Order: sequence, then structure tokens, then C-alpha cells
Amino acid sequence: MSLLHVFGFGLKVGHLLWMLCCWIVSVISMNCFMNYESKDTKTDLRGEVFKMWLNCWERISGNSYYIHHLYYQSIGSKRVRETWWRKVLITWLLFWTLVSLWIFWYMSSQATEKRREALGSMCDERARMLQDQFNVSMNHVQAMSILISTFHHGKNPSAIDQMTFTRYTERTAFERPLTSGVAYAVRVLRSEREEFEKQQGWTIKRMDTFEHNPVHKDEPSPIEEEYAPVIFAQDTVSHVISLDMLSGKEDRENVLRARASGKGVLTAPFRLLKTNRLGVILTFAVYKRELPSNATPNERIEATDGYLGGIFDIESLVEKLLHQLASKQTIFVNVYDITNLSHPISMYGSNVSDDGLWLVSTLNFGDPFRKHEMRCRFKQKAPWPLLAISTSIGILVIASLVGHIFQATVNRIAKVEEDYHGMMELKKKAEAADVAKSQFLATVSHEIRTPMNGVLGMLDMLMDTELDVTQQDYVRTAQASGKALVSLINEVLDQAKVESGKLELEAVSFNLRAILDDVLSLFSGKSQDKGVELAVYISDRVPETLIGDPGRFRQIITNLMGNSIKFTEKGHIFVTVYLVEEVVDSIEVETELSSSKNTLSGYPVADRCHSWKGFKTFNQDGSTSPFKSSSADLINLIVSVEDTGQGIPLEAQSRIFTPFMQVGPSISRTHGGTGIGLSISKYLVGRMKGEIGFVSIPNIGSTFTFTAVFGNGSSTSNEHNSQQMNNQPNSVSSEFQGMKALVVDPRPIRAKVSRYHIQRLGIQVEVVSDQLQCLSQIASGSKIINMILVEQEVWEKDTSVSTLFVNNLRKLGCGFQSKLFLLANSISSSRANTSTDGVSIPSVIMKPLRSSMLAASLQRAMGVGNKGNIRNWELPSMSLRHLLLGRKILIVDDNNVNLKVAAAGLKRYGAAVVCVERGKKATELLMPPHQFDACFMDIQMPEMDGYEMLPCFESFLLIAILVWKLNLKISWKRSYKLLNRKIVIIWPEALNC
Repeated sequence: MSLLHVFGFGLKVGHLLWMLCCWIVSVISMNCFMNYESKDTKTDLRGEVFKMWLNCWERISGNSYYIHHLYYQSIGSKRVRETWWRKVLITWLLFWTLVSLWIFWYMSSQATEKRREALGSMCDERARMLQDQFNVSMNHVQAMSILISTFHHGKNPSAIDQMTFTRYTERTAFERPLTSGVAYAVRVLRSEREEFEKQQGWTIKRMDTFEHNPVHKDEPSPIEEEYAPVIFAQDTVSHVISLDMLSGKEDRENVLRARASGKGVLTAPFRLLKTNRLGVILTFAVYKRELPSNATPNERIEATDGYLGGIFDIESLVEKLLHQLASKQTIFVNVYDITNLSHPISMYGSNVSDDGLWLVSTLNFGDPFRKHEMRCRFKQKAPWPLLAISTSIGILVIASLVGHIFQATVNRIAKVEEDYHGMMELKKKAEAADVAKSQFLATVSHEIRTPMNGVLGMLDMLMDTELDVTQQDYVRTAQASGKALVSLINEVLDQAKVESGKLELEAVSFNLRAILDDVLSLFSGKSQDKGVELAVYISDRVPETLIGDPGRFRQIITNLMGNSIKFTEKGHIFVTVYLVEEVVDSIEVETELSSSKNTLSGYPVADRCHSWKGFKTFNQDGSTSPFKSSSADLINLIVSVEDTGQGIPLEAQSRIFTPFMQVGPSISRTHGGTGIGLSISKYLVGRMKGEIGFVSIPNIGSTFTFTAVFGNGSSTSNEHNSQQMNNQPNSVSSEFQGMKALVVDPRPIRAKVSRYHIQRLGIQVEVVSDQLQCLSQIASGSKIINMILVEQEVWEKDTSVSTLFVNNLRKLGCGFQSKLFLLANSISSSRANTSTDGVSIPSVIMKPLRSSMLAASLQRAMGVGNKGNIRNWELPSMSLRHLLLGRKILIVDDNNVNLKVAAAGLKRYGAAVVCVERGKKATELLMPPHQFDACFMDIQMPEMDGYEMLPCFESFLLIAILVWKLNLKISWKRSYKLLNRKIVIIWPEALNC
């Protein structure tokens, strides 16, 4: 029973701890998520954070449920008993009380140790300074002893007298800041006393009577073996002249030790004469001759001439030292002579009560016989350890709060369990709603795209009729517009895919130049109506074929150009495509970017260099990173869309890529739009391993630049290339190969764009800046010019010059009237200026230039390409026309338009087609035995859809799913799993190939 109780108690404590951790994690995570969601952040990142939160919560919930199960299985109750909880709480509080006490003790001891270290540091500093200054003064006293030996005893007569000594010591007093006076006593033997006293004119006096009884200070010194009367003294101690230093107790001992040792020696502390302050005397012996270092004491005594003493006022010395330190007031300093350890002599300081914290630093004044030390203590008592008290109390309070949280957790376990079950139900409903949302998006996508695909299919069928070149271009433009409309409808659905992380990119071969031609066709009408020049230039170094997702690339370009068209009323919109390394390496590109006047239309533009300033693709010095540059397998493009529109206000530039955000409320009313095009574009650019940025100047214009990484399609198979060429309507016309054209345009960039598009047709191009240069080129006769293309700006600049230009062309002959073209930007202006006084009307080629429209205009004006060439409306060759001859094919779709388009596409190849609108009817027709060779069916149909019909096709060698929507990758995988065999997906566009 005891083991069971212990096990149950452990489970209870562990469960409570786990529930507390789960609660803290859930609260912190949810708060972070809510705060993050309230900020202006990216949509895709917010979705990732939300998914991460759900996954973490599922793990926490699952583990919590497992612990619940073990707990209830072991204890058998859904509520913790109150008695057990009280024991846990008391144990918890006792434990943390002991912990807080230990922390208080530990932190207090650490504070005391730091206080001790600080006191030791200050005491050592003071001891070191006192010792250093004393040593300096001692060295100067020793130097003076050498001076006296040289100039007093070494000269005869002596070069020093009392006056000279006084003046010298006064002038050099700054070198001995710690001495209060210097005196010199000469050694006089008893036999020399009488002669010495006659020479000096005074009697040698006793030192001891002078110290203790000043009344008898003139008492002569008694008869001794030798004397040491003071003959020279500094003015401050001149009262010691004639006193016998050997008659004083401290002085005698000091003198005898000094001459025997040859070193400076100190006296014990004593009261100085007159000042009555504690002091010491430093004594050096002066010798007759230089002694060896190993001289014996007797030799030193025999060679002694006198004794030089320096008087040190210890109290003044220490006071001066402490005044030099900023922290003088924080500690007490005592200096002791501890030569006699049992009776130390206090040299400085007072005995004051202290907090018990003393530190001692040793002093070395150069006398090995005498020992000194400095004792330091703080003036203030140690402060209360507030940090230790607050920390220990804080820990105890926190432990109490945690205990309270435990109690609240116990009381709410049952409620949490109920909430958990409710949350699981809500989770299931949310998952069901997500599935329903995906199904709804698929259904809406299908229902919206179905009529649009019908329109596009009918346009394909219209292309199979006899149309001239202009009508073909109109149909292609209508097709491009329809596809663009579908892409606009897809924006909202794409945003939902971005949020759910289900947007995927394809990797197919495509022609970049053809895609940009299609986008130009889409916006050509709007640009012509506004009079805005629209142009595209692609570098020759960009490969013809790339591998990537052409639809998503087209979507990015369409979004950027669509915004430029909306907000540009004059000037131009210019799209450029380069390799990333060209931006740095190409001098031509640098020249274009460096001049704001050298633009497509002459209007100033925002410098596009600033739009990629923050790209990681570029290093700080502006060069490309090696791993970001294009290679044989990967092509790194940089695309810029430049306009001269109204620009973006500075306050709105920070939120330009935020979903559903526009510059202002008037924008959506004036120009329309959902505000999600740029956010989707940024997401797509990121998926293409690129970056996007912009620069915008109000009332000047904006430039958006992005990079994208694609595969190099130039190494693909011939079959792939041939298929790509067949799919592109803008292939180069062979009838223009070898022709020469002359472009008249004064603007270098605009002329460069014209050259680029004309050269795509195989025509050799030369550029001149005006009509006179053009006439000079033609008149020279060095080259045969097949066509002349004059820019509208040059033609309208001076009508008289244009008239003269046309007349001169007539004089030159060669049928130039049919080879003169006018490159016009606006429909209204082209119509108003199509005639010149008495001059034939030149053919007008409308901008924006693109290969299909340019080829059609040249064919119509020059009469080439209309005979002997297979046109778009003609049937394929005979071998392809009978490709499906004798084959019977069943088409199943609930949309009549789709049935017509699919049937027409298959009948072109000789197939016998049967159309059915319901899945059940198709099931009846496909009951074995049947005569059908293949079946094309729609995925979503009423009564019975494509999924339900799959088991009916076991006998087919080929099963085709007629795809009328663009997001069926999941359906493809699901269908493959159902049938467990190969399924071929045929796109509607492929039926017309």
C-alpha cells in the first residue's frame, strides 16, 4: 500500500507540474501569436506561425491527455484530494524557504567578500604610495651624505659651512617632501674634542638633558670616548646644532647601527623636539673613503667621518598622502612599528571602534631591523545586504505564487479537461471547414474558368478559319485578354493558396520573349488610348528558352505593368530584362542607368539602381555573388518595370507589399483593384528564389525590380524545342531574312528598343538621329535599304522637313513610297498626322512594338508572306490530318461549349467523335463490348463525375482527363491512386496543336 501511495503522490506532483508548464506555454504562445497577428506583417509568414502554433498545441494536448489517462488509471479519481494537496503545498513552501535562506547566506557572504577585497585594494594602494614616497626621500638623504663626504671631508679647507648647508637644504627641500629637516653630525674623538670646540666656537652639549629638561639644555656633554656633535642643520632643525647625538638613547643606537651596517637605519618612533609630534630619524654614515661591499663592521667604524640624519614627521607624512586620494574619507588608516610584536608602537591613527573588518598591509622603509605595517578599516559599518534580502524574499514570494498557481491548476483540472474535449471538437470542425474551403475554391475555380475556357476555345476555333494577318493579331490579343482575365480571377484564389501554403510552381520550357509580347498585346490598347509609350527590351544574353513557370512569371509582369498602366498618364512604361551579372559588367547598362535624361520618352525617372539596393543577390560593393550569377544550368534574371506615373507617397511605401492594402481609399474608387497583386508577386518572386524591391518618387514615377532564377532551356532536346516553336505564334518570319532597315530616332534608348524588335524578324538595322542623316545614308548607295522607319516625334517635329524628306525619297526612286513607315505611339495622333501636304501617306506601325504585329504590318505594306506560306487557319499536313482516322473517341462533359471545342480539335485529325453530357450516359456507352478507342472526360460533373467513372476504364489503353481548370495536381495524384495505372492529362490548348 505504501508503494502505491508513493507512486500516486509522485504522479500527482508530476501531473501538476506538467499542467503548469502546458498552461504557461499556451498563454505565452497565444499572446505572442495575437501580438504578431495585430502587426502589419506578411501573410505567408503569419500562416506559418499559425500552423506552427497548432502543431505545438496538438503535441501538448496529446501528451497532456496521456498523462491524464495514467493519472486517472492509477488514482481512480478525477480530482486531487485536498489532504494530498496540502501536504504537497507545505512541502513546497518549506523547501523554498530553506532555499531562500541559503541564497540569503550565500549572497551576504559574497557581499562581505567583495567588501573585504575593496578594503584590501585601498589599503595596499595607500601602503604602496607611502612606501614609494619614503624611498624617494631616503634616496635623496643618501645622496646628500655622499655630497658631504665629497665637499666637506674631501676638500681642505671644507667647501661647506652652515650657511651653505642651510641654503642648499632649503633649495632642495622639494626633493624630500616627507622630511621635516636634515642635520649632519661629525665624528669627534675624545682627544680631538678641545681642538674641535675651539674651532667651532661652542661646546658639545648633551642630547638627553635637551630632550627631557630644556632648562639645562646648555649642559656640556660628559667625557666620552667619542662624540657626534651636529655641525650642519637645516633651518627647521637648527636648534640641534652642537648637540651630541651619541648622548641620546634613540640617536646613539641609531648612529651605531648606521656606521656598522653602512645602510640607512631608522629610530623607533619618538616625540620630536619642539613639535612634539611622532617621528623617526633616518641615519646614514659618512665614510672617509669608499669601502668594499664586504667590509667588516670594524672597518666601517674606523672609516666613519660623520652621520647624516633625516627627520621624518610620520603624522604629517601620512596626512599628506591621504589628502592626495579621493577616497580618503571612506577608510581609517593606522601605521604601526611592530619591531616588538608584543608592544607595537602606533605611529599614526587613533583607536576608534569599528565593524570588526581589518586588513593589514606590510610597509618596508629600507631598514631590515625595524618592521612596520599599515592597518585599514572602513569608517562606516557594512550596509544591510538589501540585494540578498530582496532576492531571498522574492524567491519566497515567487514560490508562494507558484503554489497558488498549483492550487488554481488543481481546482481547474476538470474544467481544463472539458475545455480540451471542446477544443478537439472545434479542431475537427476547423479541419472540416478547411476541407470545405478547399472544395469550394476548386468548385468556384471550375465554374468560373469553364465559360472562360469556352471563350478561349472558340477563339482557337476562330483561328482555324481564313483570317488575314491583322485579324489573326486581333484574335491573339483577345485570347491574351481572356487569359489575363482568368489570371485576374485567380488572384483571390492564389491569395488563399498562399495563406494555406499550397501554391506550387511548374518547371516547363517557355519562350520569355513571346510571353512579354503577349503581355504587351494585353496592355497595348490602354497605352495607345492614354498616349503612353509602352516598350520591352530583353538583353541578347538572355537565352531564348527558359525552364520555369511561365504562367506565374506572366502573372508577376502583368501585375507590375497593370499598376504602371493605372497610374501613368504621360511618358512611358519600360520593361527591361537582363542577366544579373550584366547590371555590373555591362558598360552600356551602367551608362543608361546613370543618366536621368536619357530615358525612353525623355521624362525623368526614378533611378532603378536604388530599387535593388537591398538585394542579397548583390554584395556591398555592388558586384554579384558567385553563387547568384547565371551559369550553364541556372539563369538569374533581373527584370525592371519603369514608369513615369504619379509615384507612391512616402508614407505609403512601407506597406506597398501588404495584402489588401492600397495607397488610399480613393485609389480603389478611381483605378479599381483588390490590392493583393503586389503581395502575390512578392510571394511568387520568393518562390522563384529571387527578390523584389522598388524605388518611387512622387510626381516622377516608380521603378519595380525583381530577380528570378530559371533553368537554362537551351540544352533541351530537339523535340522539346520543336514543340516550343510550334506553340509560339511569334516565330521569326523567314521572308524578312537579309533585309536592311533604317530607323530614324534621336533617342538612344528608344532606338535601341526599335532595333531589338526589328532584328527579331531577321532584319539588319541601322539607326540615325534625323532625316538628313537618313537621306545621306540612302544617297551614298553603299547599302540597299529595304525599309525606313521614322519615329513619330521626328515626323511631327517639322512638317516641312518631313515633306522635303518624302520628296527627296521620290527623287531617289526605287519605290521608297511603299517602304516608308511611321512608328506611332497614339492612335489619335497617328490618324491626325498620316498625311503630309501633297505627299503620299506612309504606313503606320502602332506601338508597342512586338514581333507578331510588326511582322503583320511589314507583310501587309511590302506584300510579302501572303503566298506560298502555310497560314494559321490551314489544316496540318496530310500525315497529321489522318492521325486519328478511323478512331472513335468519346467526350464526356456537362458544358456544351467545352464539348464543341474538344470535338473540333479531335475532328481536325480525322477522329470520329461522340459527345455525351452526363457521366451515367457515358457509363452505358462504355459497357463492354464497346467501339470506343479513347475517352476524354471532365473531372467535375453532376450525377457522376470523373472520379466515379474511373473504374469503368479498365479496358482502355489510353485514358485522358479533360482538364478545364489549372489547379488539378491533387486531383491527378488522387486519380492515379484510384486507378493504379498511367493516366494522361490533356490540356484543352493541346487539342489544337
